[in-house]
Amino acid sequence: MLSRTCLLALFTLPLYAQSLSGDAVVKALRQGGYVIVMRHASSPREVPDKLTANPDNTSDERQLDADGRASAIAMGKALRRLKIPLGEVFTSPTYRALETVRLAQFRNPRPQAELGDNGQSMQGGTEAQAAWLRKKVTQFPSGTNTLLITHVPNIRGAFPQLEPTPEDGESLVYGPDGKGGATLVARVKIEDWTKMR
Repeated sequence: MLSRTCLLALFTLPLYAQSLSGDAVVKALRQGGYVIVMRHASSPREVPDKLTANPDNTSDERQLDADGRASAIAMGKALRRLKIPLGEVFTSPTYRALETVRLAQFRNPRPQAELGDNGQSMQGGTEAQAAWLRKKVTQFPSGTNTLLITHVPNIRGAFPQLEPTPEDGESLVYGPDGKGGATLVARVKIEDWTKMR
């Protein structure tokens, strides 16, 4: 079993080795074999009040704003139009992450506690969750892509040297580094999916 130091070392240099951009990302993802780590779509930092909460937001959690809803729908449509195959979809169990999944129409999402915020919003994420995420990005599927939807504290915890911090809805695309680890091959802002061919 690898120590925390060894795991962090696997991700120190490769995170800066982005090699794909624009339509090359689409071509690669169509072949499958990547793990996409996505920050949920845009959400205000405050929880809604009873008047502005979505009817199904019964726990009064943060929810997507108008931009987040529109961008999640647009991203889902773009991925289908681009014929990017998604296999397993793992998501934070928070309302805003599940809303991102629902609006994007990603199939068969699996809520995963390790991707959650532990009820602490922008302060969530533990070392155990970070280790889980680091390990998950090294599990490359064959012929399809795995999607993980989570929060910025979880991403920062797993990849502390990643700069800049991912924006709302941004996707980090990881591929194999040839040594049993993962390398960041692309970063895609949520609005950029609709511009790709």
